[in-house]
Amino acid sequence: MTTTAQPSPAPAPSRPIALITGVGRSIGIGAGIARRLAASGWDVAFTYWTPYDRRMEWGAEPGAAASIGQELAEAGARTAAIEADLTGPDAPARIFDEAEQRLGGPVTALVLSHAESVDSGLLDTTVEAFDRHFAVNSRASWLLIREYGLRFRGEPGTATGRIVALTSDHTVGNLPYGASKGALDRITLAAAHELAHLGVTANVVNPGPVDTGWMSDDLREALIRGTPLGRLGTPRDTAHLVDFLCSPEGQWINGQLLKSNGGAAA
Repeated sequence: MTTTAQPSPAPAPSRPIALITGVGRSIGIGAGIARRLAASGWDVAFTYWTPYDRRMEWGAEPGAAASIGQELAEAGARTAAIEADLTGPDAPARIFDEAEQRLGGPVTALVLSHAESVDSGLLDTTVEAFDRHFAVNSRASWLLIREYGLRFRGEPGTATGRIVALTSDHTVGNLPYGASKGALDRITLAAAHELAHLGVTANVVNPGPVDTGWMSDDLREALIRGTPLGRLGTPRDTAHLVDFLCSPEGQWINGQLLKSNGGAAA
């Protein structure tokens, strides 16, 4: 009897897989989280969107995705850099498909670090800008969390899945950003309850003032004066908390909005 050889399935990854959104710049919070998780034993898929950085005053960083991927690889992680426009409602499913195919397994931790952030207030925000902020910061986050929940397969009785979303309490002069981040908070906290039966925890982290190239000198000095430790936050500060929340030791923290801001005054 003749048998036909069947292709072998891709080997299961020996490290859990984290999917981190918004890793477009090497000095950004998303990149800091990616480095920390890679060092802690995670394989990392990450998204970025170059046209957004081009629109912002800091501009796009040429070769950032490749450079960050190389850093993560040197820390022992397998990586997948995925360029994705999160304004498209089909983007989350494609991102998960690509992450799973390239890294050979399911996503265990979802970290939402992306953002649309353009300063404008109540009187000068346009409808277009308002809708774009909600499409990226709120709708895309909901769809990513939903896609994660539909695909996640944990072990009964264990809390192995993780969702961590980065938020902000900024509202004055930044209406669409602050309002859309407020919606993100509620979506993520709902996931802590609605996905609990899957063994998933979900938390929101407010990193406070972190200077990743967007602050003026005057703003930087004012924020430092308002922080008891006398300095601004760094991506590493945020990354340490996210790393803990994603670890087995962090499984009892669930449904919380945590401030990691050095005690900065509101």
